[in-house]
Amino acid sequence: MLFKESNLKGTYLLELEKKEDARGFLARTWDAAKFRENGINFVIEEGYITRSLKKGTIRGFHYLKTAEQKLTRVLRGSVFEVVIDVRPESKTYGSFFALTLKDSDYKMLYAGPGTAHAILALEDNTELMSMYSPAYAPGSEGGIRYNDPAFNIPWPIPISNVSEKDMKWEDFKKIL
Repeated sequence: MLFKESNLKGTYLLELEKKEDARGFLARTWDAAKFRENGINFVIEEGYITRSLKKGTIRGFHYLKTAEQKLTRVLRGSVFEVVIDVRPESKTYGSFFALTLKDSDYKMLYAGPGTAHAILALEDNTELMSMYSPAYAPGSEGGIRYNDPAFNIPWPIPISNVSEKDMKWEDFKKIL
């Protein structure tokens, strides 16, 4: 696993190293020692698979007020994945990191504590695996609307499906 830090301190793009032979390949997707070597203390407590039936479906921005960590990988299809720094003490507070990830590129995204996260499905039937710490706790969730004017995220396709909950988040300036 190769760790490449993004413009947001503590958020990394992980490139999986495939070991290939005539049968196919093997790629390590989790290595606690490698995470610790990169200064990341991440104990996975929950994992989910999200399936978005239609392209243009957005999920997020979500974060936990208890400093959530998240590790994601596209299993099917492709996503535009965005992480926003919501740590007031951070030099990159209010900045974002965005990229397109596909099932075929064998990359993962680690979003560190103090970040909000969203995914936009770029294809029908897109599936994303997410691993979390700490476990979800009702009442500790925060969020940012995908179209909050504080960020002007350059979404690559029109957004056509948003949950009612995700549309009701207040403007970023009002929540922090």
